[in-house]
Amino acid sequence: MKPKITVIGAGNVGAQCAYRLAQNNIPNIVLLDLVPGLAQGKALDMSQAGAIDNFAANIVGTTDYQETKDSDVVVITAGLARKPGMSRDDLIAKNAAIVTDVVQNIIKYSPKTILLIVTNPLDVMTYHAFRISGFSANRVLGMAPLLDAARMQYFISQMVNVPLKEVYAEVMGSHGDLMLPIPRLSTVKGKPVTGVLSAEQIKQIEDRTTNGGAEIVNLLKTGSAFYAPGSAAAKMAAAIVNNTKEVINTCCYLNGQYGIKDVCIGVPAKLGRQGVEEILETKLADNEMAVLQKAAAAVKELCAKL
Repeated sequence: MKPKITVIGAGNVGAQCAYRLAQNNIPNIVLLDLVPGLAQGKALDMSQAGAIDNFAANIVGTTDYQETKDSDVVVITAGLARKPGMSRDDLIAKNAAIVTDVVQNIIKYSPKTILLIVTNPLDVMTYHAFRISGFSANRVLGMAPLLDAARMQYFISQMVNVPLKEVYAEVMGSHGDLMLPIPRLSTVKGKPVTGVLSAEQIKQIEDRTTNGGAEIVNLLKTGSAFYAPGSAAAKMAAAIVNNTKEVINTCCYLNGQYGIKDVCIGVPAKLGRQGVEEILETKLADNEMAVLQKAAAAVKELCAKL
């Protein structure tokens, strides 16, 4: 059967994700939203753009979960977006209820699917989806580390004035204040960033990466980032259904890796048809490991509030 990916939530992030999937030649895409007409209208608009952007995906907009039947991957973007002054943690209770409803509906029709979580606070919602779904750990993952690395990559490229493709950025940890940008593993034209930029410049990049989402929220006033998050989710979903085995930093369930247990947090992972097919353990310096473990403890504390 041809791959089928469902995106739950037809807001800005979900719509961007669905459109990028269409551009990446995913043949069957379902966009679901409970607001009447929203997903249908956006799906129709995207479908008409196929003649211009040269794709022929079958994009279905719906309010009916039956349309999601037998999805290979379900991307969950549904939830409340942050507003200025609001932290990701403020969203926990309300978005947990939304994710619960979505997951319970999805598994009725796609019991073998893989869940890709985008809803914030992302690490907590990924763990929450894992627990309520009853799925094996490899079948529930979160998008954030790829997004965080993309932001860091952009900030580095701007500071050193080189094309994005010549920069690599490494980011692990939680999607929030305890994010772990790793400059010594990030490179410009193959050279470590630590040998290219000053300590002050690196600190600026780390701070801007950690606050990347908040910076956009503050600029937009009435919304949050969606182009990069939607594109990141699409890239990961496509990697899974296309079985690329690509290593992408992913919010994964850890059960002993990095000395961390029973929590979802960002680490390098190989993605393929089974979802998270392998978690890679990067050798971290003591101070980096301390940040990662502190982030894991903070996420665990938030999960306990659910």
